[in-house]
Amino acid sequence: MGWLDKLNDRVAHSVIGKYFQLDNSGARRERKGTRFTKEIRAGCTIFFAMAYIISVNSSIISESGGTCVCNGTPEDPTCDKDEDYMQCIYQLKLDMIVATSIIAMIASVLIGTFANLPLGMAPGMGLNAYFTYTVVGYHGSGKVSYQTAVAAVFLEGCIFLLLSIFGIRQWLARVIPMSIKVAMGCGIGLYLCFIGLQSSAGIGLVTLDYSTLVTLGGCPPEALDEHGVCQWGHMESPTMYMGLLGLVVMALLVMYRVRGAILIAIVGIAITSWPRGNNKVTYFPYTPHGDAMFDYFKTVVNVHSIDRVVGKFDFTFDNKDIWIALVTLLYVDILDTTGTMYSMARYGGFTDKAGDFEHSTYAFMCDAVSVIIGSCFGSSPCTAFVESGAGIAEGGRTGITAITVAFGFFISIFFSPIFASFPPWSTGPALIVVGSMMTSSIRNINWDYPGDAVPAFITLAVMPFTYSIAYGIIGGIISYIVINGVVYIVDKASRGRIKPDYSTREDWWSTAMSRPFTPVWLRFVVARARGRNFDWHQDDMEFEDVPTSSAHVPDELHKLGDQDDANELTVITDAGSTEKQDPSH
Repeated sequence: MGWLDKLNDRVAHSVIGKYFQLDNSGARRERKGTRFTKEIRAGCTIFFAMAYIISVNSSIISESGGTCVCNGTPEDPTCDKDEDYMQCIYQLKLDMIVATSIIAMIASVLIGTFANLPLGMAPGMGLNAYFTYTVVGYHGSGKVSYQTAVAAVFLEGCIFLLLSIFGIRQWLARVIPMSIKVAMGCGIGLYLCFIGLQSSAGIGLVTLDYSTLVTLGGCPPEALDEHGVCQWGHMESPTMYMGLLGLVVMALLVMYRVRGAILIAIVGIAITSWPRGNNKVTYFPYTPHGDAMFDYFKTVVNVHSIDRVVGKFDFTFDNKDIWIALVTLLYVDILDTTGTMYSMARYGGFTDKAGDFEHSTYAFMCDAVSVIIGSCFGSSPCTAFVESGAGIAEGGRTGITAITVAFGFFISIFFSPIFASFPPWSTGPALIVVGSMMTSSIRNINWDYPGDAVPAFITLAVMPFTYSIAYGIIGGIISYIVINGVVYIVDKASRGRIKPDYSTREDWWSTAMSRPFTPVWLRFVVARARGRNFDWHQDDMEFEDVPTSSAHVPDELHKLGDQDDANELTVITDAGSTEKQDPSH
């Protein structure tokens, strides 16, 4: 027996091994095939797969302006040319780098310790874009202030906690038709791609046009007018080509299933942007703002203060737009987090036949607490990351994997100068690639029945075209109610003589109602009040058990777990061949 085997055996027979249900630990439901070292390896894989969120989230949230005050002029309404304001934005970005790492660290520890799930948690992509560009607006040009938006996120987390405790959150995630749920993820993917193509938080390939709203960009900074419209020099920006190179490299690495593909491409492009001198793609130009960024970059190791983002709440909800934003954040986050958790749990083999997963109540409560903690650090809602599937493919199936992810984010806190120096043309490709991954599930929309297809298409199309996730969701739900409501009324009024072909329609309602509405603890209280015995294990059905292996499974398959028709997973075996496996075997 090698020293690794001895270590695994010793941990498995310890209190830690039994708590995390490691194989041969003697736990009530051991997770077969789990080993301590395998969990560590899986956690490292997840961290490197999602570490890009540190630089990307800080870049996006800082675009809101945060607590910086912009006194815009007609010539410069968003203060892009105000050196003092841009320096404040840069300091805000440094704050958010540390804050993002702290949020991800705490959230991952919670989900691993209390829910025993191998999930990485961090501020969610899509939600941070909605928070910045729709609610607060670019440099504070939106509907509400940054402080009020953060307070709305805090309130959302409190509501989440109550919904999770009473089991309402699980039920809400089931009552929306599957096609609209899928379309929401696809629409957010297109929304992220649109942001990644722009110059403010992306590669600059798309820019403003007075006639057609958007057009081909790629202009150098000196070719833009005060509103960001290209006057000349289309496709002549060196940084745009660096962004395109990063996109190609990122796509190739993903194709070859390289662990941490997104992070590798981001780091590679960022490194080429760090040298000064005659470098035309440098992120540190010889300006006061560039000099300040370069001076901070040279410190390498530093723990930056987070005074600009911690506890910045304003609970003055006198603007009706903040209530719209609150409801939108609430429901989008419910679907985003719940869908990711269900799909990851199913892929890992923790789901029962009705679709629930082990420790789901604890998982949702941890997620709600993470949202509250994230708001205290000035960020958008926290959520589970689909990149967790990469760690599950490596064999991670317990909370030790999540705790390892948290340790990775802990280390990153001390290297904030490095993470602060990632230019938008290095992180923009990540938005495009993540957007493509989110949009890949479009194949699961029920295109055969117009009553499902048209509302789903409206949902995914309206989001990028209106630059608002909220309008896409509202448009999809209202169109679904109107279209299918008219069909229902005509069907009943004609006594079934006038009706479409229902054979291709989704049967989502019966699936949503297949599980009890009330949580286990509430059923226990009711049973005891009536003088009945209650078996705490009555819901402990036999969970699916997927054999762990070192097989590399494409990331896009990880998102199929919450689809009713995803009964098979394509597994790439060690020999390189492909085979179909049922997740329950």
